[in-house]
Amino acid sequence: ATDVGGGFSIGLGGLGFVMGISGSWLLFTGLLGAWLSAVLLIPKVSDLARSKGLLSFPQFLETIYDRRVALIAGVISAIGYLGFTSSQILAGAKLASATFIDLSLNQALLIMGIIAVTYTVVGGLKAVIYTDTIQWIILLSGLIFIGIPISYIKLGGFEAIRDTVAPEFLKLNNVSWQQILNWMFTIIPIWFIGMTLYQRIYAAKDRKTAQKAWAIAGFFEYPVMAFTGVILGMFARVALDAGLLSDFASGEMIDPEMGLPALLRTLLPVGLMGIVLASYFSAIMSTADSCLMASSGNIITDILRKHDSKNSLRLSQLFTLIIGITALVLAMKMPNVLELMLHSYSFMVSGMIIPVVAALFTRRPDKLASLWSMISGGSVTFGLIVSGLKLPLELDPIIFGITVSALVYLVINFVNKSFASRSIA
Repeated sequence: ATDVGGGFSIGLGGLGFVMGISGSWLLFTGLLGAWLSAVLLIPKVSDLARSKGLLSFPQFLETIYDRRVALIAGVISAIGYLGFTSSQILAGAKLASATFIDLSLNQALLIMGIIAVTYTVVGGLKAVIYTDTIQWIILLSGLIFIGIPISYIKLGGFEAIRDTVAPEFLKLNNVSWQQILNWMFTIIPIWFIGMTLYQRIYAAKDRKTAQKAWAIAGFFEYPVMAFTGVILGMFARVALDAGLLSDFASGEMIDPEMGLPALLRTLLPVGLMGIVLASYFSAIMSTADSCLMASSGNIITDILRKHDSKNSLRLSQLFTLIIGITALVLAMKMPNVLELMLHSYSFMVSGMIIPVVAALFTRRPDKLASLWSMISGGSVTFGLIVSGLKLPLELDPIIFGITVSALVYLVINFVNKSFASRSIA
């Protein structure tokens, strides 16, 4: 529920609208990330967390490296999850404003922001865990048992869908190798550096419980949620091309992420539409609250280091509120949910994946090399995203950021080893 939120649910609908079922490859990378981290990451992190009493992802890095590395990781993670929270609020606002005609996007943003921020500030991680469980059940039930079958029937069944949509929409190869590579570099590593995921590892009863949860999560991401999301998005495209969306002319190009809400409003009966809308709002809330908790946790635990103070609860609530307000303002400036979410992923991954890889697979991880690899990787990716430069082969900024981060780590590590060898000699 935490991983598949508004960014993926609304974003997958947008992908299905523009490319059909090939958009499902986005969450295949989520399956790979979940299962790889269950095998490679959880055994080490879970045991270490219990022996050291860890609370955050940067604290894991601090046990491997030092406090400076943890501080930089805390800053990168806090900023990344701020952007991620913003993408969830924007997803909910798009869904609401497209469904309720008299509701503007900014009004919807305010409503979504206030609801998500308020119950997270008041209830904390326990509220997040309980609500996530319920929200995930509502999400899957609404989409699988109501959204897909009713839309399928109203559109006229498979023959009508096949005759309306372009043939490539029904194929799994309607995607470029660059796009799949970009998704792999962006999403697989997040399972190794995501603060929300480390919180779940620490909170699990034991290592086996966490690994079982990751295995189940991977299956729910692909194929369950992957195909559910893109099929509904493709149905929205069929409805538009067939002239069934009353607010839009046949063939008119609309915001792909608004097509799915328009489909639900047009084709579903009022009562059932409410259930499906609740499903999408559940997905959005389940991720927005977790990301808020992650960002405020980074600030309190890793940047200010006030998690052991007497007023740590009040401080956590205060910063959760501040981050929520900031995320709401950012959402008002950004047009695209999936783009904002993936940019946030890219910034975090390019800054932190190399130190984690070094911690997992090298005997003596280099503190100085890790520190500068984080700064260089995150800075390069952030700079390329902000600049808007057209990159070679249509590759994502994250690939260049991770490459720079890896090179910086290797060079500094090599120099340090050379100096150490000379000193010994």
